[in-house]
Amino acid sequence: MPLFFIFAFVMKNKIKLIAFDADDTLWVNEPYYRETEYKFADLLSDYVSEKDAIDKLFETEMQNLGLYGYGAKSFALSMIETALKISDYKISGKAVEQIIDFAKELNRKVIELLPDIETVLNELNKKKYEIILATKGDLLDQERKLKKSGLEKYFRHTEVMSNKKEEDYLKILDFYKIKPENFLMIGNSLKSDILPVLKIGGNAIYIPFHTTWIHEKTDEKEIMKFEKYLKIEKVSDLLQIL
Repeated sequence: MPLFFIFAFVMKNKIKLIAFDADDTLWVNEPYYRETEYKFADLLSDYVSEKDAIDKLFETEMQNLGLYGYGAKSFALSMIETALKISDYKISGKAVEQIIDFAKELNRKVIELLPDIETVLNELNKKKYEIILATKGDLLDQERKLKKSGLEKYFRHTEVMSNKKEEDYLKILDFYKIKPENFLMIGNSLKSDILPVLKIGGNAIYIPFHTTWIHEKTDEKEIMKFEKYLKIEKVSDLLQIL
């Protein structure tokens, strides 16, 4: 695998700041949202099919992203709005309360770390890499998950962004006085973690997760044209690169 070893050689000689995504890179997240979608669809089964309920919910989420951003609270508001519209405002207060409980359940989930993530973070710290957390979502939600995960001690700083676009990453680089070629982003979303970083001249490592929110999907062919990109199968592979 020549590309792997070439990438590894380059990384070890120039990376000054490493950023990790949080959800589905450090710990399990998306499967819990998918479970909640099915609970939501079941709650509305008297009105529409499962597929229609989930499709309508996604449509509402996309309309609300600019207002509410990401996270469980935003998800709850979109579920309530969708339920009201689907039911023609006939849904009961008890059902609305149940939707709110769905969101509370998301926030109460035990944090399930992905395999080997703590070992990798510990080893990178030993190698004196500067490591930050760069994620998007609700600030309180992400801070809570990070604290519950036990991983907080491995990160120099936490960046919770409203979005992950090129300008958001440029702000991080400016804050740390780092050039793009000295920055490495690691995550599971091609759209949010990988492509914007490559476009500004940074380096990116993609670790796929088995469940991806449809909003985060993009064509990998668009990524392959960049030289500073590498796809690995598991987080432990990072120790062969860094």
